[in-house]
Amino acid sequence: MRHEVGSSLAQVVPPPGTRHVTFANVLLAIGVALIVLPTMIEVAKVSWTTEQGGHGPLVLVTGIWLLWRELTASRPATGPGKPLIGLAMLVPLITVFIVARITGVLEIEAFAMYGALIVGAYLLWGAALLRTIWFPLVYLAFTLPPPDSVVAAVTLPIKIRISEWAVSLLHAIGYPVANSGVTIQIGQYQLLVAAACAGLNSIVTLGALCLLYVYLRHRSNFRAFLVVALAAIPVAIISNFVRVMVLVLVTYYLGEAAAQGFLHDFAGLLMFAVALLTIFAIDQIATPFYSRRTDETKA
Repeated sequence: MRHEVGSSLAQVVPPPGTRHVTFANVLLAIGVALIVLPTMIEVAKVSWTTEQGGHGPLVLVTGIWLLWRELTASRPATGPGKPLIGLAMLVPLITVFIVARITGVLEIEAFAMYGALIVGAYLLWGAALLRTIWFPLVYLAFTLPPPDSVVAAVTLPIKIRISEWAVSLLHAIGYPVANSGVTIQIGQYQLLVAAACAGLNSIVTLGALCLLYVYLRHRSNFRAFLVVALAAIPVAIISNFVRVMVLVLVTYYLGEAAAQGFLHDFAGLLMFAVALLTIFAIDQIATPFYSRRTDETKA
């Protein structure tokens, strides 16, 4: 029975890269589009239009390119996955997807949809294909918005720490500044350290771009991935600490309107560029370490 199910799946959907198009293929493509497109359109409207999710379109385009690159370069052996394993994962994911769609919880809906697509690919083409395209699959997950509870849990401690560090340093050099949680009072002005200034956006965007960079440069070198991943978080936090310091000083000397206008966005872009270049420099410095350890392993 398992062999018959697998054979029928292979006949309906040929391996990626083949040009065999049947009526069943068209129906399957339409079905997938009906599931994926409404969710991704909502993600684009709700998440990609914000500073927090602005990297989504870039990740989507580069992720699709990576997917095509891996499939055409490696041409992995394909064969249907085990139906019982696949269905055991697919049914709960589809159930969660439907419930999240009805209740309007976009974050859960998007990740359930994405998980169902991956399981569907396993059922049709098998585990060997998924192993080949593992990185594009992980990378494309950055297009989806993280749950609000996760965002709040991650950003709140970072916002509080950055506020405290900025106030401590400015107070030490004589500025009339104090803070209450994430609210900073300097002179007659009051500022709120938002998630955008606290490093979450930079951590997520830096994480996505750095993963792409290290994958293209070092391929599957685990040490390179580890070094870049460990460097991205502190670099993002430090760069955003500097950003908050700059915006507080701009507010103090030029007023609130100046700090919330062009200078706010410019400071964010500048700090992000510096952080990205810092990551590249750290990787460049650490590259001999990767090579030396690789040579020692081979020896």
